[in-house]
Amino acid sequence: MTTMPRGTHNGPAGAGQPHQMRICFIGDSFVAGAGDSACLGWVGRVAAAARGRGLDLTAYNLGVRRDTTRDIAERWIAESRTRLPDGIDGRLVFSFGVNDRTDAATPFGTRIAMAESLANAEAILRVASARRPVLMIGPPPIAAGEADTNLRIRALSDALAPVCHHLDVPWLPVFDALAADPVWMAEVAAGDGAHPDAAGYGRFAGLVEAWPVWRHWTGQA
Repeated sequence: MTTMPRGTHNGPAGAGQPHQMRICFIGDSFVAGAGDSACLGWVGRVAAAARGRGLDLTAYNLGVRRDTTRDIAERWIAESRTRLPDGIDGRLVFSFGVNDRTDAATPFGTRIAMAESLANAEAILRVASARRPVLMIGPPPIAAGEADTNLRIRALSDALAPVCHHLDVPWLPVFDALAADPVWMAEVAAGDGAHPDAAGYGRFAGLVEAWPVWRHWTGQA
């Protein structure tokens, strides 16, 4: 059963007026849409589709290249607070994790240890969900040749699911679907080994668009 986020409502702002909503999309380069020649990424695509359904949506893309969960934990409150003032329907969508699991010259071999990644995610989502409706979208795979990194990304994705469940934060895993998607994997391989072009981000956006929680948020039947 899909759990709807706390504080969700889709009613109109007033008689004859479309419902106004602001969403901060917070995360890494995949949120930013790195590699997309159309400069939309998955965020731009799902936001445009929501507006096409009649939602008066302001979407803030707060994706930063190379950001880990540690980086996001340090910035998300200040960045979202200025964009989501009191009195408006403001919401938060998080997506992160790939950068934590990449190789690094650390005692544990990655930029961020798994335990810290999960602790950071739990702290971010716990505070965020107490303030605003929140969604969490999992990390995607990178190039097939990076098998060890992909195993670590998938392990983090699997471990994030119970964190979200415990906090009652709706969770959308995308790793397996995109790893099996020839368009995503081909475009990642043809690019920088991590990021796809427009068609790949279109596949990511399609997963979000098909998610009942997102459809509920954005007023789609």
